[in-house]
Amino acid sequence: MTATQARKPVVLVVEDDPDNSSLLKSYFSGHGYEVQIAVRGPEGLAAARKQIPDLILLDIVLPEMDGLAVCQALRASPRTSYIPVIFLTEKAATSDRLAGLSAGAQDYLTKPYDLEELRLRVKNLIARAERDNLLDPHTGLPTGIMLQDQLKRAAGQPGWWKVEGRIDSFRSFVDSHGFAAGDDVLKFAAHLLREVVHADGAPDDFIGHPVNDTFLILTAAPDPAALGEKLRARFDEEVQAHYSFMDREQGYVLLRNADGQPVQAPLMTLKVTTQAA
Repeated sequence: MTATQARKPVVLVVEDDPDNSSLLKSYFSGHGYEVQIAVRGPEGLAAARKQIPDLILLDIVLPEMDGLAVCQALRASPRTSYIPVIFLTEKAATSDRLAGLSAGAQDYLTKPYDLEELRLRVKNLIARAERDNLLDPHTGLPTGIMLQDQLKRAAGQPGWWKVEGRIDSFRSFVDSHGFAAGDDVLKFAAHLLREVVHADGAPDDFIGHPVNDTFLILTAAPDPAALGEKLRARFDEEVQAHYSFMDREQGYVLLRNADGQPVQAPLMTLKVTTQAA
């Protein structure tokens, strides 16, 4: 990834019509988005909790669980409550639109819709979330006001824990490898957190990115210390891929101090702390 490349926004399409979903995937992929497809409501919920997309395009008429119920379930969970939702539906009546907006959607388009108009609505909703200091632009994880709201929600509640992970030597890595490489490490860390929380956390666990080198999990997992240890062990092992063979062999990167003298900086590791929320 070059310095001019940004993180691809992730759009989750929940649509049971294969022609519609294929069209949306082809169109948005061609405009620089990563597109995930789910064909049923429960599948869409599971995908949203695992991947945490930047936005969801949600059909209302779905098998097993309709789009209104899916949207309500998204809003009820701290992990997915902030994800923007656009309903795509053939239901054009005012009552249907009001029902969709009442369920928690940010927008509502009736079929057939103009793809360029839809793309602009998607772009604007994602940009608004970043502009309002809701999502970190590098990782797509909640930050700022949204993170503070979740911390207040969990404060003092029995069974909730804060698992904080701070990347030691991240600044040294950026100094030696550049900002684009540092952004890649942050994206890797965010992806790893999602994987670990999905596998070992609770359904409503929340993942945030308060500052550049620090991540935070609010978890109701039965063993938060074990979750944190798994996260630390995987990070320390897998982050090695971001270094050169020489860096890994010698166990450090070489920098220059203010006097121009060589200084050894250790490789990145994750420092994890766990405490009651």
